[in-house]
Amino acid sequence: MTPGVYDGYLRRLGFPQPPRPTVESLFALQRAHLERIPYENLDIQLGRPPGIAPELSVRRFAAGRGGYCFHLNGAFALLLEALGFEVTRHLAGVLGPADRERRDVSGDHLALTVRVGGEEYFVDAGLGDGPYEPLPLRAGTHRQGEYTYGLGPLEGDEPGWRYVNEASPCPAVNILSAPAATADFEATHVRLSTAPDSGFVRTLALLRRDADGVDALRGRVLSRIDPVKGTSERVLDTPGEFWAVVGGLFERQLDDLTPADRTALWDRVCAAHKAWLADRAKPGGAEADGAEADGAEADGAGSEG
Repeated sequence: MTPGVYDGYLRRLGFPQPPRPTVESLFALQRAHLERIPYENLDIQLGRPPGIAPELSVRRFAAGRGGYCFHLNGAFALLLEALGFEVTRHLAGVLGPADRERRDVSGDHLALTVRVGGEEYFVDAGLGDGPYEPLPLRAGTHRQGEYTYGLGPLEGDEPGWRYVNEASPCPAVNILSAPAATADFEATHVRLSTAPDSGFVRTLALLRRDADGVDALRGRVLSRIDPVKGTSERVLDTPGEFWAVVGGLFERQLDDLTPADRTALWDRVCAAHKAWLADRAKPGGAEADGAEADGAEADGAGSEG
């Protein structure tokens, strides 16, 4: 490992020294990543989406930022490789309830597999509400605490895997077995981070995962999703409350945001919240699920990513 390149990233994950490439380390690294580095799209909302070069994401995470799947899994893959893990990147696609039976792969998600200790694992720090720990890459049902996940072969034109999480708003991910590279996701990233109809552009989202559940902020609606206790929700009514949650609960450093940035983002979030409430009030409008869905998915913002 190049000295210094990953130090800040590892410290943010709670590792003062680089861990050895073991199964135990892989599990500990994924848990820490989900707890400490948020799934978030603040820069996309401000109209300045960061690139997905993994080296850039490593620096962003060391500085206290987050990102969405291309950033999160891209940097995580680079870190794992630097630590000595055998990592493969894969084209994947996230599916919502309406299209969950599809077997094609859109390429709007970056998934990882890691081989260590004689076994291969499905590793994903970029779904927002995905598994807390890696899943053995073998067909069957996998239990983690109160959560149940499924993995099986992808029945499509190309070999791959299908991940299922029935507790998620987007219950399936299709994954191609063939290796992929960062360049394979560049065009999709541009579309997801700039197109006016993209959920990532329409809706602010932050998510973090811990052993017991998921914290999610979509627009001004903060949710705690717990499979045992259920879902609790509240609306953040003031800028102070909003920024305290972003910087506190989600541990997203705010020193890169000017006062003008904060005002612009709060105004944008309020306008989206007002439009969402108006849509809910219409006959047949958005269902009152407590979150400013506006296309929101399991991993936080659009029906992609």
